[in-house]
Amino acid sequence: QVQLVESGGGLVQAGDSLRLSCAASRRTVVMGWFRQAPGKEREFVAAITSSAGSTYYADSVKGRFTISRDNAKNTVYLQMNSLKPEDTAVYYCAAGDKGSGSYYYRRAIGYAYWGQGTQVTVSS
Repeated sequence: QVQLVESGGGLVQAGDSLRLSCAASRRTVVMGWFRQAPGKEREFVAAITSSAGSTYYADSVKGRFTISRDNAKNTVYLQMNSLKPEDTAVYYCAAGDKGSGSYYYRRAIGYAYWGQGTQVTVSS
């Protein structure tokens, strides 16, 4: 089992920045962030592997969001810049050890463990 504790959400204005953090109880192969807006399905945001530090991003956040990882602390960060109202959602941290490669890292099936979610609201 892996416990995930997220922090860093909040209410900001368009163009502002936020940093989300997620601390895991142990190291996993991959850690990622997903988000779910009201009335929409959960979608992939970003992921990072623990070994090579390979990163993956959704097209909608590429160039604005940066995912990073501190393996010594089993913590992953999501730096979100130039936030837009459409970024408003509950952001979920996820961790996984099964599967490998972009196909799994970009989908919920690649993750067995999920955090409780943190709300990010971007006002226009």
